[in-house]
Amino acid sequence: MYAADFTALERATRHLRPPFAVLDLQALQHNAESMRRRAGGKPIRLASKSVRCREIIRHVLAMPGYQGILAFTLPEALWLAEEFDDILVGYPTADDDALRRLAAHRQLADRITLMADCPAHLDRTAAAAAAGGHPLRICLDLDASLKPLRGRLHFGTHRSPLHSPDQVRDLARAVAGRPGLRLVGVMSYEAQIAGVGDNAPGSPLRRAAVRALQSASRTELRRRRAAAIRAVREVAPLEFVNGGGTGSLETTASESAVSELGAGSGLFAPTLFDTYRTFRPRPAAFFVQSVVRRPAPERATVLGGGWTASGAAGPDRLPTPVWPAGLRLTRLEGAGEVQTPLTGPGAAHLAIGDRVWFRHTKAGELCERVNELHLVDGDRITAALPTYRGEGQALL
Repeated sequence: MYAADFTALERATRHLRPPFAVLDLQALQHNAESMRRRAGGKPIRLASKSVRCREIIRHVLAMPGYQGILAFTLPEALWLAEEFDDILVGYPTADDDALRRLAAHRQLADRITLMADCPAHLDRTAAAAAAGGHPLRICLDLDASLKPLRGRLHFGTHRSPLHSPDQVRDLARAVAGRPGLRLVGVMSYEAQIAGVGDNAPGSPLRRAAVRALQSASRTELRRRRAAAIRAVREVAPLEFVNGGGTGSLETTASESAVSELGAGSGLFAPTLFDTYRTFRPRPAAFFVQSVVRRPAPERATVLGGGWTASGAAGPDRLPTPVWPAGLRLTRLEGAGEVQTPLTGPGAAHLAIGDRVWFRHTKAGELCERVNELHLVDGDRITAALPTYRGEGQALL
């Protein structure tokens, strides 16, 4: 970000009282178009957990290159399906009440696809379908992690137990054998590529290791995913094969087995995406806190600030002060629940009541802290958009 960008953002929001969150419309649209180009003509299914604002979902889905929603819970999907007609729930559910509601309503059952990776998921879903009277759509989750040395090592997230093509085919047969279930898709998310930057500061050896592992994983997954899709299609035709994420759009799109991509975080461009070589999105989402203390000439303390990201606890989960320039968190206190001390050359120039702009490490989690996003176009606020939280939806 350049100083001129923050000057305009400051002008637009000068009447707001911190804490508040801001979404830069021009940066959002730049990022959406960049992601569309990187997808190489394949549609992007919008990951709602990275947005968590219905108005932004509407805005992005109206743009070329975006089609469908990748939801994160079934209750969220049921809520969104009142308006949207193509929703894939990206994670399995054990919510029997939500399953029964889904199966009892034909339009909802037609609009929502459930995720499964084991027979227990199928048993619960089939029971709901039998009770509700409407067939339910199923997508299988293929594990995309890299497991070298015959599985003795593991690189990636611990998601689905379905790793081999034979395992996926066996579960596809199990779907076919249960009345009320219809297999329509396969998904796989290569988090070790899409969510890990290959140009992070620090050790050159670590960067080299990340790049080598990502290269090996891309090669292995391309072959295994294609084989798994062939195996599933021996059992049932598929409407879609979903893969990828913001950090792997180009490489996943190049796989002939993949028909659509899943992504969303790149729209907001949190600090997670500052460490990739192949693309550089424009930061679009920020939150603002006010200075309330000056404990020393070289320090300034803001009220609140501890808006940390999920994942393994560490410095890379902390928010980053980005404006005014020359600020950093302290090692001992980091980002605190009710106060965050800042140091660095910029701290000496801050006064009580001044504002500090932060970027979050991840995308949608910012919306769990605020009721609305202030949409800024240039140097003016064009809308205050309710987040999921602002609409009373505490989903996870």
